[in-house]
Amino acid sequence: MIPYLNRELSWVEFNQRVLNEALRDDLPLLERLKFLAITAANLDEFFQVRIGGLMLMRRSGRKAPDASGLTPAKNLAALRQRILQMSEDQYSLLNEVLLPGLEKSGIRLLRVRDLSLSQASHVSAIFEDSIFPLLTPLAIDPEGPPPVMPALQMIVACRLLDPETQTVRHALIPIPENLGRRIPVTLEENGHAFLLIEDLVATHAEKLFPGENVTATSAFRVTRNGDIAVQEEDASDLAGEMEDVLTARRFADTVRLELRQDTPRDLSKLIQTVTAVTPQEVYRVDGPPGLASFMELSFLSGFDHLRDSDWPAQTSPAITPGTTMFETIAAGDVMLFHPYESFEPVLRFIEEAAEDPDVIAIKQVVYRTARQSRIIDALIKAAENGKHVTALVELKARFDEARNLDRADELQRAGAQIVYGVKGLKTHAKICLVVRRESGHLRRYVHLGTGNYNEATSKIYTDISYLTCKPEYGNDASQFFNAVTGRSKLLRFLRLVPAPTAMKPRLLDLIASETERAKQGLPARIIAKVNSLQDPEMIAALYKASQAGVDIRLNVRGICCLKPGDSKFSKNIEVISIIDRFLEHARIFYFHQGGDAEVYIASADWMTRNLEKRVELMIPIEEPALKRRLVRVLEAYFQDNTQASRLLPDGTSQRLVREKGKKAFRVQDHFYQQAKNAAKAREHERSMTFEPHVPAE
Repeated sequence: MIPYLNRELSWVEFNQRVLNEALRDDLPLLERLKFLAITAANLDEFFQVRIGGLMLMRRSGRKAPDASGLTPAKNLAALRQRILQMSEDQYSLLNEVLLPGLEKSGIRLLRVRDLSLSQASHVSAIFEDSIFPLLTPLAIDPEGPPPVMPALQMIVACRLLDPETQTVRHALIPIPENLGRRIPVTLEENGHAFLLIEDLVATHAEKLFPGENVTATSAFRVTRNGDIAVQEEDASDLAGEMEDVLTARRFADTVRLELRQDTPRDLSKLIQTVTAVTPQEVYRVDGPPGLASFMELSFLSGFDHLRDSDWPAQTSPAITPGTTMFETIAAGDVMLFHPYESFEPVLRFIEEAAEDPDVIAIKQVVYRTARQSRIIDALIKAAENGKHVTALVELKARFDEARNLDRADELQRAGAQIVYGVKGLKTHAKICLVVRRESGHLRRYVHLGTGNYNEATSKIYTDISYLTCKPEYGNDASQFFNAVTGRSKLLRFLRLVPAPTAMKPRLLDLIASETERAKQGLPARIIAKVNSLQDPEMIAALYKASQAGVDIRLNVRGICCLKPGDSKFSKNIEVISIIDRFLEHARIFYFHQGGDAEVYIASADWMTRNLEKRVELMIPIEEPALKRRLVRVLEAYFQDNTQASRLLPDGTSQRLVREKGKKAFRVQDHFYQQAKNAAKAREHERSMTFEPHVPAE
């Protein structure tokens, strides 16, 4: 049996690497707070999806172990123990380091008892005017069914006493999410002080229960199972079925109860009863539940000195000001490395296509878009301008389903043709095809990428964009959309390699080819950058390649089920992970191939779900200069000695320690400086070729 690390525990170790950034005392305070909030947001999703799924398996009686040897019950037990330790570390950091440090810097979390008379009057007015009218208390009837409580919202539990009858009862006050978490409190001195909304609601709870005394309160938060699948076999209307899924999530089983440690015993027992949790689902926290909401505090204005310096996106040297994107792409393939290089050219590509009278059609996959998406706006404009617009909207993009439903409806009203993905598969490919009439012929322009068409995440995710008008890529793009919208098979293309039909076999062939070369004593090398590595067949192939002597270097941000450092299976495999200010998201693959290297970018990770259960694309990069650039990018990651961690055989990771006398190398800073210098050099070059007008004598 080949060694295989547990998927869920591997993810928790990834989240630990994020938490390690928050624990660093050499980072600015608000950056540390941001990383802490990210760990909490990550855990929210992890509980909804992975823990929820495991609980369903345990409840169904499943006892078969996974590839790592853990049954659902044992997996849940191991995860609880690990997450309890992580939670303790999160709150120790918050209470002992971050909040005291922020208070010294002018950012103060107040409690109601800390307020002066004028401050108390100020926040009372806020409660009366902006909060009280929106609250809906829910009584708890001991004889009736418990009220349904919203997931991931703050809820204040109250113990009530009728002073006349001495009767005790209980009620809940859910706090609407759109009220926010932070209540600013005016201060005379410079700085920022705030209350948490649940503390303000608890203090004024008696206004919701006239004639009764509130004798105890406690805030809590529930997480519900989000692993609810679309029953596509029975769904004639996928959009309608997705709306049912969104409704079901609101009432799904509770998978976690976050409860303050100082909650009175009777309230604690009551909350556990009404949320229908067992002790295994209760996570007692030493502070406010829901640390993800502290993210907004990290962007507080006026405290730039508590944040990293800005790294604005640079204009790529490949983009010439005053030249249309069609002219630029026609002159040669364009590759952009976001967020070091601006995402603006991709936005311009689609916006120009929407307005260009020569553009006939635009076809695009829509997976996760920004809330105020320029891309969706451009597609709507294109449809309104009479162009043939096809939007393949993936409704199964988890937790973005509601937004995608809304935007799909807007597109449809504008006249766009909407296709809701592929039955049984999630469409995750990143592709946009523009068909343009030029000199009496049709020319196809294609954007292919590793990340979503989302201008917000493009500023914080590292991704690769590739724009081309090469006929082979245009032909493949047309075939791709025809196959997906026409529900036909994704057969082999001229250049693009699709999943679920061809990508995994192609990757396994490439690994096998390197393996065979190593057996013959020839140079053999694989470098890959992915977000996750879980697929058992891919791992087995990599083990076989390592045993044959292939030099394998893997840059895996998150889940890695491959066990490095095993003397039998993986002695030639190095696995690193980079956690820094930008989220590493690009997928890049390199295979030496006897010196005639093959280099790819992709939308897919090396996970079974990507390779077998999603519509994905792997894109070969053939232009020699662009290929060399990607290889340099891959190799640079393995030089990082400040933000890199090495994965250890037990699944944990260890931050790389810089060798004595060796210069510090931070790969994200390296890429940013490269982009900045390239933009500056190109600007200088343009200024030197500009010939100023010389007036006649």
